[in-house]
Amino acid sequence: MNYPNGKKATNPSAINRSKNVLNTYGNRGMTLENEIVETNKFYLETNIAVIHKKPTPIQVVQVDYPKRSAATIKEAYYRRPSTTDFNGLYKGRYVDFEAKETNNKTSLPFSNIHEHQVEHMRRVDQHGGICFFIIRFKPLNETFLLPIRPFIRAWDTEFDGKRKSLPYNFIKDNGFEIPFRLQAKVDYIKVIEKVYINGGD
Repeated sequence: MNYPNGKKATNPSAINRSKNVLNTYGNRGMTLENEIVETNKFYLETNIAVIHKKPTPIQVVQVDYPKRSAATIKEAYYRRPSTTDFNGLYKGRYVDFEAKETNNKTSLPFSNIHEHQVEHMRRVDQHGGICFFIIRFKPLNETFLLPIRPFIRAWDTEFDGKRKSLPYNFIKDNGFEIPFRLQAKVDYIKVIEKVYINGGD
């Protein structure tokens, strides 16, 4: 498996296999996720917050043991995450959020969101954690922090088989646009400070 470390792989077949696996699941939303990872690194290095991306769970199917001391994974696939993408701490508060991006200009499809993730976020909110979505509309180059409470209201009342997506206007009206900065490309801590810390939520 190739890792995004900037090094070229020497085995072309390995490149193709890795691309096929990553494109099926792990590469969705990678641009936004990478920018958040970079932002989190800046937060950590400047002692602003400690927030990390959770690794995507992998189900190992086949393992070869060429030597007793070595094992080689021959076949594996990405499993669907059971919770959210990111979690950590900011000013003593637990932070838990999911990142989504879409090529749609007018809505975020509900198909991008799993029910078990929503239930996890609902519980985090009930226990006093800071919980939200970071949503990027790629064609508009706009990124929003949408708190979990308005999202859950929409999910509970409108996710009944009739509505298939969350409208852009709903996200804009109930969310907060995240500023872009050179070192913190997705500077969501600024929004957390305004909404949850100074806002008292």
